Amino acid sequence: MKAVTFDLDDTLLHDDLSISPYTVQVLRKLHDSGIRIVPASGRAQQSMLPLIKRFDCADLYIASNGAEVWEGGTNRLLHHVYFDEDLAREIVAFGKKHHCYMHTYEEDCFLFSEYSPWAEKYSASAMLKGKYVGDLDQCFGEPRNKILMIDEEAKIAAMLEEAQALFGGRASVTSSKAHYLEFNPLGATKGAALERVSRLLGMESRDFIAFGDSLNDLSMLQASGLSVAVMNGRPEVRSRCDEVCLSNNEDGVARFLSRYFFPREMMD
Repeated sequence: MKAVTFDLDDTLLHDDLSISPYTVQVLRKLHDSGIRIVPASGRAQQSMLPLIKRFDCADLYIASNGAEVWEGGTNRLLHHVYFDEDLAREIVAFGKKHHCYMHTYEEDCFLFSEYSPWAEKYSASAMLKGKYVGDLDQCFGEPRNKILMIDEEAKIAAMLEEAQALFGGRASVTSSKAHYLEFNPLGATKGAALERVSRLLGMESRDFIAFGDSLNDLSMLQASGLSVAVMNGRPEVRSRCDEVCLSNNEDGVARFLSRYFFPREMMD
């Protein structure tokens, strides 16, 4: 294997959003030995940056569930896809029908449609400012690449099934957390982005070890040469991976990588 890609929330990060010194040590050692490091998140790019800077060795990184590919170090945008405006408005209408909290994004903040505890919780976890805009419809005169809806888990599960039936073949519909429903432009998946990243690095996606925990990681896990789910991942994700490692709170990603690449050194 020549490269490693991993989800951030609930995979690499502890529940408190920290990255352990041990994980930083392993990732930097891998990078120094020539292994390419490619974080891949549902987060917007500005939300990813503080986390990526903690280990400071990303060659490239995938943002917004694959809608964007960025160059590490320079933070230069290499690839992006955006919603068709009419489709974005149709997705917003779907959210309104279900009386669901929702927002979209611009460069350094998220744009939300109603004041809600969900907005406050999201701002804290994503480390992004929120800006109230009222009706989200007015936001789609500018290019957007993600719409996020948040509600109770049972409601989101039902909405996910309905949304996949309504928008399948026209948009990417997924979920990174049980109370998140995420919409991206068609073709904007972590798996498609990994294929693009592989070409940029002069390799194949099968040269990657991939780590994830949730539904939005599946395309990336399936595209990789070795797929690993964290123990705290969704059961349907764990069952479709080659391996299962320790949980995010136990530094499962780093400990798996240490055993895989440095079996004689026992980096503990």
